[in-house]
Amino acid sequence: MSEQFILAAEHRANVGKGASRRLRREQNSVPAIIYGADKKAATLTVSHKDVLQALQNEAFFSSILTININGKKEKAILKAMQRHPSKTRILHMDFLRVSTSEKLTLRVPLHLIGEDVAIGVKQEGGMINKQLSDLEVSCLPADLPEYIEVDVSKLRIDQAIHISDIKLPKGVDLATVIEDDAHDHAVVSVIMPKVVAESELTSAVADADQVPSAEKDSS
Repeated sequence: MSEQFILAAEHRANVGKGASRRLRREQNSVPAIIYGADKKAATLTVSHKDVLQALQNEAFFSSILTININGKKEKAILKAMQRHPSKTRILHMDFLRVSTSEKLTLRVPLHLIGEDVAIGVKQEGGMINKQLSDLEVSCLPADLPEYIEVDVSKLRIDQAIHISDIKLPKGVDLATVIEDDAHDHAVVSVIMPKVVAESELTSAVADADQVPSAEKDSS
C-alpha cells in the first residue's frame, strides 16, 4: 500500500458524554476507542486537526493505520466514525486493531479507469453512471488494496459492469457471496444523457404528428 497514515493519540481516563463534550470544546480533540486482537479496549483522544487532514485522503478509510499511543504504536483500521450532522466536526472514532494472521473485512473504494475513452461515451454520446463507489472485501492486512480498479473503456450504451465482473487483486475476496443475479448489483453503466433522450422522444412525437391523417387511418 502506498499511503502511510500515523495518528498521534493519548490515553484518556475520563469517559462519558460530559467528558467527551469537554474534550471537543476545550482541547479540540476527538474521543476515540481502540479494541480487538485479543487485547483490552482503550479509550483515547486524537487531535481533531490531524483527523480532518487525514480524512482529505480517501485511502485513509481503507488503509492500515498506525496509532501512536503515548509513544507505543499499534496497527489498526478505522471501523466507525461519528460526524456532527451539520458542522465540520468529528464526534467519535472507533479503531480496530489488526493482526497479521487474521483476515479483515473492510470497504475499499472503486476507481474507474478509461472513462474518457469508453466506447459508449466517446463514440456513442453516452455518459458514465456510477452506481457503487466501494466494495466490501475480506483479506489479510498485507493484501489490503488501497483501491480496486474497474476498467470501463469497452462499455457501450446500456451495458454495465456488475460486481461479479470485477477482477479482485490476489488474496482479496468479496466479503459476501453473490448467490444469484438479484444480488449481483451493477457497479457502473453507460447511459444516454437525459437531455438527449428527451429530445429524441420529442422528435419522435413530432414526426408522428406530421403523418397525414389518411395514413394514420390506414394504419
